Amino acid sequence: MKVLVTGAAGFIGMHVSRILLERGDEVVGLDNLNEYYDVNLKLARLKKLEALPGFRFVKLDLADRAGMEALFRDGGFQRVVHLAAQAGVRYSLINPHAYIDSNLVGTFHVLEGARAHGLEHVVYASTSSVYGANTRMPFSTHRAADHPISLYAATKKATEMMAHSYSILHRLPTTGLRFFTVYGPFGRPDMALFQFTRNMLEGKPIDVFNYGRHRRDFTYVDDIAEGVVRALDRPAAPDPAWDSGDPDPARSSAPFRLYNIGNSQPVELMRYIEVLEDYLGMKAEKNLLPMQPGDVPDTFADVDDLISDVGYRPSTPVEVGVVRFVEWYLEYHGIRLDRRP
Repeated sequence: MKVLVTGAAGFIGMHVSRILLERGDEVVGLDNLNEYYDVNLKLARLKKLEALPGFRFVKLDLADRAGMEALFRDGGFQRVVHLAAQAGVRYSLINPHAYIDSNLVGTFHVLEGARAHGLEHVVYASTSSVYGANTRMPFSTHRAADHPISLYAATKKATEMMAHSYSILHRLPTTGLRFFTVYGPFGRPDMALFQFTRNMLEGKPIDVFNYGRHRRDFTYVDDIAEGVVRALDRPAAPDPAWDSGDPDPARSSAPFRLYNIGNSQPVELMRYIEVLEDYLGMKAEKNLLPMQPGDVPDTFADVDDLISDVGYRPSTPVEVGVVRFVEWYLEYHGIRLDRRP
């Protein structure tokens, strides 16, 4: 296939693109290389992809209407993996406009391009943050998620609704994937594991919110990427049993699906930190702080549909994934850790 991957220089985008390229697909990777975090890390990801046959990079902003129209007109794409977005719950409190431009306007341009050129399938990234004020665990796509507690989550929920409108109006197959706390090699510097590792190696304290008591469904990036590719290979189809009198949010009479992708094994934050401490051979100095605005106490993914429909279940435990991240971090930064076991 010829696949457009938006956000290809991003954390998940790089790993998804790599899997597609390694199996022989042609990938056009779009990214605007913005300065939300270190551009050098994005360039390092691109370098990995450019070493593989079948990859072409396009520097373009999703909000550029003319540029996106030209990209779809000339691209010859069959399917799209739409991962580009303004990420981060906390940053949405500081720069909300970035989320409207990227997540709403950008997603609209992707959907409109796919519609106009008859693409076979659009797979797009959503987030566990859409569950917001919900507390019934595990989080299920079959229950309403209508109470977001951050603008980031609200924009992601809006993209799901936008996708459904295109599926029902234009019969465009769309699949939304709600990611749960992704971590791993080439992760973003604003993510907890990256910050914890950096600060501990530099002898600085780490900020531990909610006093370390919250639980997260930490999901290793390779598991996420594999789930994305498997979903891409299975275009959404209408559900003939869908009932408008009792509507299921995860399905539709249109070619529309929603899935959770999570490890489905929540881990307390303190345990996550313990695994890191054990591997580094040092104890972290912890600043125990209250929960931040926009955060939720716990996340836990119901992945039954992912298993039954897509045939896949994430499975990497934090004891394996955290070690793989730290090994990458040390290599990437040229750090030799004599105290490592």
